[in-house]
Amino acid sequence: MKSNSTPNIKDSKGTLGSSNYALKVLLTVTAVSLLLNYVETMVIPGIPAIQADLGASKTLASWITSSFLIVGAAVAPVFGKLGDIYGKKKIFLSVLLFYIAGVGLAGFATNIYLLIASRAIQGIGFAIVPLGLAIVTDIFPREKVATAQGIISGTFAIGAAAGLVLGAYIVEDLSWQWAFHSAFILSIILFFIAAIMLKKDVPGAKNKVDYTGATMLMSGIILILLYLTEAPNLGWLSLETIAFLIPGLVLTIGFFLFEKKRVNPLIQLKLLEIRNVLVANLVGIISSLAMFLLFFAVVYYAQQPAPYGLGLDTIHTGLTLAPATLVMLIVGPIMGRLVTKIGPKPILILGALISIVGLSLFIFNRGTTFDLTLDVAVSLVGVVSMIIPIVNMISVSVPRESTAVGLGMNTMLRNLGGAIGPVLATTIMSSYSDTLLNPVTHQPVAVLANSTAFNVIFTIGIALTMTIIVLSLTIKNYTFKDKPKKVD
Repeated sequence: MKSNSTPNIKDSKGTLGSSNYALKVLLTVTAVSLLLNYVETMVIPGIPAIQADLGASKTLASWITSSFLIVGAAVAPVFGKLGDIYGKKKIFLSVLLFYIAGVGLAGFATNIYLLIASRAIQGIGFAIVPLGLAIVTDIFPREKVATAQGIISGTFAIGAAAGLVLGAYIVEDLSWQWAFHSAFILSIILFFIAAIMLKKDVPGAKNKVDYTGATMLMSGIILILLYLTEAPNLGWLSLETIAFLIPGLVLTIGFFLFEKKRVNPLIQLKLLEIRNVLVANLVGIISSLAMFLLFFAVVYYAQQPAPYGLGLDTIHTGLTLAPATLVMLIVGPIMGRLVTKIGPKPILILGALISIVGLSLFIFNRGTTFDLTLDVAVSLVGVVSMIIPIVNMISVSVPRESTAVGLGMNTMLRNLGGAIGPVLATTIMSSYSDTLLNPVTHQPVAVLANSTAFNVIFTIGIALTMTIIVLSLTIKNYTFKDKPKKVD
């Protein structure tokens, strides 16, 4: 584990490690995280409306989320390393500018492809998350880092609630374009706040950045997801889909082989030799995959007409799901404190068990809006209870000079899991669907995912979460009151 001392970096205005400055930084990073969570949650329930407005297929519409996550996955470690090299404030603000540009362009997209491209630009902005967590880790005392991270993670609740409710009203009453316009204005305001509040930190050693590795990884994952997107329509073993799959696998596998030979790799594979870092990253991939699998299934189920769903519009979908997200606002800081007192291992296992209960409820108890609210609440408590321990495990297990890189790597792998989730969900919904016919003309009027599709999705989620429990058993637990010197 890192030293117990708090960084004591001086600038013209005083000590950056002071409690007053630490609070300002926490509020600033929390506000930016809140914006990201607002936009990303706002997008998900609005996807059916965007899909209809732009005339896109269900699987193509899933790329509205996946493009953001794929690019975010590839660039998070890059910008994490750039933060270590050139200073985290400078890179934090640079990344926020990319996000502002992407959000601004999204509001003016005239077709699904331009929207996906603008969402990809927004993906660069997702590097804000590991950079923000690294900044907080640098300035807070070791025993308070987990609580601070819990507060940041808990903002997912506020952002999600705002995205589901406020975003739903904007999409329904104005348009989905105005959802992005509002986020554009807010992001500009937060840029200036961050520029004022964050103090310049000390740059590190000037090392090369692995842009080639980032390109290989992003290209490989995109091709694999294209295979998953097109396979239900063209055939899982057709030449057209295999043309996506084989190069995708070659690039993805080649990326890891390539990284072993790099002096300054995108992913520091040596960090994965630390047991807790390896487990945290594996859990990150699996939990994010399960979470986005769940989100997409729930949103489509809520908006499909009865008896295939609940027949809710965008606003009522948001109102149904929003109360569940507020539970995370309470749970996040509590879990952060518990990680400090009893360690990450029991909290991670507890979170996985709660998620399994929530996913099981979806299979047997989803007939009303109240049922859906309850199911999502239980599931999201489990999700936040898993996210906080893995972020803390990275923060305390890697060398201080590699904090941003370690968190960037974890964000990258969680994004990869999250990018697969929507595509896998829509693939399953397309594979298990019913065609509705006009009773007069007997012509097809809609293709809707049936009950089997949703049961398969939630069952897969349960299986994935069970693997998290198995992985959690291998963790080397620690508590801050024990003041261990290092967690391997």
